Amino acid sequence: MSQRPERRGIHVDQSELLCKKGCGYYGNAAWQGLCSKCWREEYQRARQRQIQEDWALAEKLQREEEAAYVSSHSSSQTQPPQSHSQPSLATFSKFEEKKTNEKTRKVTTVKKFFSPSSRTAPKKESHEGKTPSPSITRQSSIETDRASQDFMEFLKTLQKPGREIQKQSRAFIDSMGNKKDLGAEELSECVQDFYQGMSDRLLNHYKGSSEKVDRVMDQVEKYIMTRLYKSVFCPETSDDEKKDLATQRRIRALHWVTIQMLCVPVDEEIPEVSDSVVKAITDVIEMDSKRVPRDKLAFITSCSKHIFNAIRVTKNEPASADDFLPTLIYIVLKANPPRLQSNIQYITRFCNPSRLMTGEDGYYFTNLCCAVAFIEKLDAHSLNLSPEDFERYMSGQASPRRQDDPAAWLQSGSRFNPALSQIHQNLSVLSNLEKRQQQVIEGAQSLQTELAEWQDSVAHEVQEILERYPLEIKSRASAIDAENVENDRLPPPLQPQVFAG
Repeated sequence: MSQRPERRGIHVDQSELLCKKGCGYYGNAAWQGLCSKCWREEYQRARQRQIQEDWALAEKLQREEEAAYVSSHSSSQTQPPQSHSQPSLATFSKFEEKKTNEKTRKVTTVKKFFSPSSRTAPKKESHEGKTPSPSITRQSSIETDRASQDFMEFLKTLQKPGREIQKQSRAFIDSMGNKKDLGAEELSECVQDFYQGMSDRLLNHYKGSSEKVDRVMDQVEKYIMTRLYKSVFCPETSDDEKKDLATQRRIRALHWVTIQMLCVPVDEEIPEVSDSVVKAITDVIEMDSKRVPRDKLAFITSCSKHIFNAIRVTKNEPASADDFLPTLIYIVLKANPPRLQSNIQYITRFCNPSRLMTGEDGYYFTNLCCAVAFIEKLDAHSLNLSPEDFERYMSGQASPRRQDDPAAWLQSGSRFNPALSQIHQNLSVLSNLEKRQQQVIEGAQSLQTELAEWQDSVAHEVQEILERYPLEIKSRASAIDAENVENDRLPPPLQPQVFAG
């Protein structure tokens, strides 16, 4: 294995995490590097342009259609009456088909420009034949009922505004039931429009108190997304599932990447650091079990805090952003979270946009998106390897760890992989336990033999004593006057006498 003498490490300028429009909010790769606010503005402008183009196209086609109708009508005057309507209908169908194709082409072009990751895929034919597991259905029903009860209890504290919020939320959920055939971006647009409208009305009601508005919007998001989760998470009209499989295969192929290659400043030999790494891996995996985007973000934030703690303990100083991203990449590679792309897209599409634009949740989520993008584009130069070594490792023909001597491989591999170090320690502990167990078994067997010998010796001594001193049983001794036959001649016993004083 040949390596370059200089290690580059992974560095991302913090300005690259911000919106490309320079608004100061965090951007997102799914929105072409824009924040949710700027992306919605661009999306709305594109829709307006598309509407204007559609109107212009419709007017143009209408004029051509009228001209064709007039031409066909004038030519039909010289033909028999029974064939009068046939050319007109054929011409109308021709131009109607042309109009539909032209509009479809333009709409598809705009969607591809603003949503490159949401190209619609054909519906799965086997979906109708699927029957969800009873346990899954029961669990989802319990979660939905619990979310509804919590939402109702929260709205009772709001009194009059609560009734209006409940009415609008239920109406929106009912309306979304008729939009299951929409694409992922259209579903996202519907939810975001509802968030925006509800937030504006709450701001007017609470006189600009953003804290109260955020508290209400968190509950609204929890209620709505718990109810809509099954229909909007990884929808059939998206290619999220395909991306999930590709990402999982990619991470599995990179199983050989070590901490040193990523320049991760973490020492897993320290118990507290090892515990923080395990908790970070657990959090990023548990993210998939939650339904509400805010809850998923909470697990990402918790994972990131464990990472910062591991770096701080290792370096004995506060962690920097340059240390955080490589460690996050390492955690994602070790965890290989289920449905990672679907969860990222779900948060991007349906989370309250204010959470993704600012705050620690938005910062950590942006870094997670950067980590996933880095993994997808990982190459030899990123890991400071030669292209030949990188290809051999990816194909499985070689490993960065030595395999000629198993003992040496374990010892050397423990420096690169904490799992191998843990395995080596566990084998040593098991070997010691086996020796101690053998000693205990031998001691128990020796004690059992000694007890049997002692029992035999005691029985033998007792027998010898009995033989030496045989037991004689004598008759019972009689009373002193038992043989006195003249009891009747004895004087009567003295009786107490009472004298009058």
